[in-house]
Formats: sequence, structure tokens, C-alpha cells
Amino acid sequence: MQRYILASFPDDHGVLEAVRAARNADLSVVDVYGPFPVHGIEGAMGIRPTRLPWICLGLGVLGCALAFWFQFWSSAVDWPLDVGGKPFNSWPAFVPVGFELTVLFASLGTVAAFFVRAKLRPGKRARIPSLRVTNDRFILVLREGVGGWGRNRLTELWQPFGLLDLEERIVEGQR
Repeated sequence: MQRYILASFPDDHGVLEAVRAARNADLSVVDVYGPFPVHGIEGAMGIRPTRLPWICLGLGVLGCALAFWFQFWSSAVDWPLDVGGKPFNSWPAFVPVGFELTVLFASLGTVAAFFVRAKLRPGKRARIPSLRVTNDRFILVLREGVGGWGRNRLTELWQPFGLLDLEERIVEGQR
């Protein structure tokens, strides 16, 4: 059973500054929810850059290499045919298929890696802290009891950033 504090803010600038203030005060920010992405929130929360671009690059190179290898093997090793006097290993003819398999492996593999990394699976229920977050609110989720900060001190910390309200929430069996 985990206890969380949910702080509501009216705009993206307020929640961004509140996250920075919370990190400077050594508070444990769990997540930030909002109706649209907030630029710079990853850096303010201390989230490391994703490795998905490297996975995409690796899968693209794998797709291209497999395409070139299979075309070379099938046209020059396994079943060589003389077509119009061209050499068996004519690599310019392999480029379109190589490009297509590069895109296919990179795109599908990156989507699959994202789903695995984000633990998204069929039947998983979304955890939305407040229905207002899909409309006009930004919610900062903080682990309660860290650093001895109480409701009054948090209100004083975040009031300059437009704090609307603080709410305590108990969640069982998550995180």
C-alpha cells in the first residue's frame, strides 16, 4: 500500500517549476500527468534519455543486412540465373528490398520495444489520477512521507507556481 500526494496546477509552466522545486528539495516525484506534453519535463524530473533510437538503428541495420544477405544467397549461391547478362551479385538491384526491410524491421521492432519497455499489454488498465487531467489540469504525483514534508510545507513550496489543490491518495499493489 503506497501513499501519494497529488498536486494540481493550472498550466504547464507552473507544473514544470513545481517539479524543479520538488527536485531541489529532494522530494521523490513519481510522475506528472497533463492534457499535452510539457517540454523540458524529462530533464526537470531527472529522467534519462531513452535508448529507443539505438534499438531502432540496430534493428534497421539488421533488416538491411538480412535483406542483402538473403538476396545475395538466393540469386548468387542457391539458384544463380543469368538474367540479361547481369552479374549474379548485382547489389544495385538489392537496394529497394534492403531499404524496405530496413524500414520494416526498424518500425515494427521499435514499436514492440516501446510496448515491452512501457509494460503496455492488452487488458492493462490506465491509472489516471484525476479525470481533469485529460481536460485542463496538470497533476504532479509525489510519494508521501519523503523528507518529512507535510501538507503545509508543500503548499508553501508550490503556492508561487499556481498550486490549485493537494490531495492524498492511497494506492494498493502498484509501484
